[in-house]
Amino acid sequence: MFEPNRDFANKKLIDFIENKLVEYSKLRNFDYGPDKRTNISCLSPYITHGVLTEQEVMKLSLKKHSFIKIEKFIQEVLWRVYWKGWLELRPKVWTDYIIDLNKLKQKFKDNKDYLNAIEGKTNIECFNTWVNELKNHNYLHNHARMWFASIWIFTLGLPWQLGAEFFMKYLFDGDSASNTLGWRWVAGVQTKGKNYVASEWNIKKFTNNRFSNIKLNANPVPITDDKNYSIVNNSFQNVDRSNDQDLLIFENNLSFDQTDFKDQSFKNIYFVFNGNETRQIKLDEKILEFKKSLINNQIENLKNKSLNCKMITIDNLKDIKGNLLALYPSVGENLDYINSNNLKNIDFLYRKIDQYSWKYCNKGFFNFKNYIPKIVQEFI
Repeated sequence: MFEPNRDFANKKLIDFIENKLVEYSKLRNFDYGPDKRTNISCLSPYITHGVLTEQEVMKLSLKKHSFIKIEKFIQEVLWRVYWKGWLELRPKVWTDYIIDLNKLKQKFKDNKDYLNAIEGKTNIECFNTWVNELKNHNYLHNHARMWFASIWIFTLGLPWQLGAEFFMKYLFDGDSASNTLGWRWVAGVQTKGKNYVASEWNIKKFTNNRFSNIKLNANPVPITDDKNYSIVNNSFQNVDRSNDQDLLIFENNLSFDQTDFKDQSFKNIYFVFNGNETRQIKLDEKILEFKKSLINNQIENLKNKSLNCKMITIDNLKDIKGNLLALYPSVGENLDYINSNNLKNIDFLYRKIDQYSWKYCNKGFFNFKNYIPKIVQEFI
């Protein structure tokens, strides 16, 4: 399903736009299983890594269809922009998550319910199926992710932080903002007091009755969290630069020739690979290999354009002298590494769509949704 190269991603995008996009809003909530994904785009692993950008996905889609016909799809594409912006304005949410996670990992390392959950050995058939699907395919339908998280938290009684880690470990499209905030939302701490409750009828309906005997906690109480996060003041402005600087590209902006900076010259372009040695959340080897293969594919594409580029490990950043520019890696593991190692010689370059959109991420998504036509008009 997910070959690690841009050509494959482009073909997948075009096929979806030509053949499946019109039916997306009507069919998108159905999870027919890993062998039948024709009702959804399955583009998220490529958008997450910047192999496809939100702008080009929307531009190609709106070239073929009107905004009214595909408005739901456009909203879903911009969800990730919203989640990232929301977290950028409240980065301590991520910091606190990692602190809580490290405590819980120690506390639950021998917990039988937790071990049964991550091994797919619960008494809930659909949940076990999704565990195996996640491990084998490194992807889950979005609706299944919601059901999974709700069952994890409210029926199995496990901490949402451990569930978010489990997803990050195995998902090709694992993203610190979307994943962390999505789990918080299901739990009831993102929108305080409003949790997402999976139900037997809903699972049966939207899986075409693939599962039976689904006994769940039908009336769970939302998780309580007394933490409140103030919005930080960040202008997300790009620094002035010269033409002889090196550029760092992290795993979220891999397709350099689709960025706002593709026409600018850089001395060297370094694609930064972050392995498990430096991560708080250890990733499945298939995820690391996927990231590495995407990087190598992008390097080959750029070498064909006579650009001087190569892959380095994130630890190599400490050895590079002089001032560096970096396509902003966003709140998460890569930014944590830069900050924890006090790498003051790195200045960030922000995408225009993020600079424009993140100012609308100070409230909930329904508020952000009001600005989507404006964002589309600005960038398409």
